[in-house]
Amino acid sequence: MAKLQDMFTQARREQGGSGMGFLGRNKPASKAHAAALVVTFPQVTAGNAEAALKAGADGLLFKWGGKGSASLETIKEEIESAKTVNDQVVTGLEIVAGWDKLDHDSLTHIKDQGIQYIIVPFNAPARLLALETKDIEKIVVVPMRQDDFYPLYIRNLSAFDGIAGVVLDFGLNTTLGTMTIEEALSYRAVREAIRFPAFIHVANNLKEQEAYALLTVGVQAVVLTASETEETTQAHIKELREVLEKVHQEDKDKDSPSVPSQARR
Repeated sequence: MAKLQDMFTQARREQGGSGMGFLGRNKPASKAHAAALVVTFPQVTAGNAEAALKAGADGLLFKWGGKGSASLETIKEEIESAKTVNDQVVTGLEIVAGWDKLDHDSLTHIKDQGIQYIIVPFNAPARLLALETKDIEKIVVVPMRQDDFYPLYIRNLSAFDGIAGVVLDFGLNTTLGTMTIEEALSYRAVREAIRFPAFIHVANNLKEQEAYALLTVGVQAVVLTASETEETTQAHIKELREVLEKVHQEDKDKDSPSVPSQARR
């Protein structure tokens, strides 16, 4: 399946738009950007997911309290609506409670609502990683700890099967602009110990210099929390996309080999 990997890869490629008819469902054009942009919705409001995709989001993330099929049905309706904009959109579910009740049947039910990956915390039952569920990937939230042996400890996470990625809970939103090289080394040591693709939450006013600091940690996707209004969310998405596109282009230009001019005869 590897839908997440597809999202990470496509974010760093130029994507042409498509219209209705033989070309398939409507899909907006997309410039390459430094990391996939995922929008998370604390509450589900009809039309918000569709609007987020139109503004430039690559993926959608919903939250669920671990019980109640009605809320999952509402999420399913929102996903189906969003697919009129991009039928290949990658959708996730952050499960914030009730992890001990999850089993093969409940994960299958979640998958049937259009969810392609789930996010669970560090203290969720380990048995969840062993549950084989076709077409649904599992993401684990990894906290940051100030311990010299923590990178060695967290490296063991790579030994577990069933993990498709991690969310780096590093609390960097307010410190990105002032991060020192020493601090970046601490975060990078933990990041290097975890060999999975990584998500990280960002503020809605991420600046270019902060984006560069963020990328030193090594992430494949940034998660932006939707605002209370659709218009504000769209504005934040567009601003963040512009920053990610600019950083990607500058990195691309920096890595491009220079061609010396031909010597005059």
